[in-house]
Amino acid sequence: MIIYHGSPVTVVKPLLEKCKTTNDYGQGFYCAEDIELAKEWACKDLNGGFVNIYELPEDDLKILDLKDMGLLHWIAILLSNRIVRYSSPVEKRAAEYLIDHFAPIIDKYDVIIGYRADDSYFSYTRAFLSNTITLEQLGAAIKPGDLGIQICVKSARGFDIIKYLNVESVNGELYYPRRINRDNRAREEYYKLLEEDTKGGIFVRDIIEKRVNDDELRI
Repeated sequence: MIIYHGSPVTVVKPLLEKCKTTNDYGQGFYCAEDIELAKEWACKDLNGGFVNIYELPEDDLKILDLKDMGLLHWIAILLSNRIVRYSSPVEKRAAEYLIDHFAPIIDKYDVIIGYRADDSYFSYTRAFLSNTITLEQLGAAIKPGDLGIQICVKSARGFDIIKYLNVESVNGELYYPRRINRDNRAREEYYKLLEEDTKGGIFVRDIIEKRVNDDELRI
């Protein structure tokens, strides 16, 4: 597969030890499958950046595609890796329960594919943990993947075989506003979500109290 890494700098040789440990899926090299999205990620301001292009041979790697799993597995992985300052004991208890019961073992995989959760999308997860929105609402918000699909190369094997192909400069005056607009749309959708009727939906308290499993939820 061809993957794209948006960055303020050129990255010819990705190095595992240089990667942060507190991103969505833990330590790894994060890329996009969509070059246009990677160009947005490259632009932290109007100065622009670069989109680095790589080839990653899929046949030689163990890949976990979180889009094929339940939503709670995805949430549990995020909570396992991100630094989260919980605003209440309710949030903390819910997070611990989901991690204990739904977090898959990811260390045996070379690559993880899943939805991206920047700060605006992570606010959806925080609202779910605090029983503000239901699992159905969270699923409706997350599954369209408006912030894109990310591909995380995690293992030494993955870093060994990823092949750098090329780099393109990215116009910040064009792509930085697109990045901001995408984030703003996500926030607007979040506020709309809070106004929806939650009657009949599944809250995290229901999952904890009734010990509902992921197969029963089918979300």
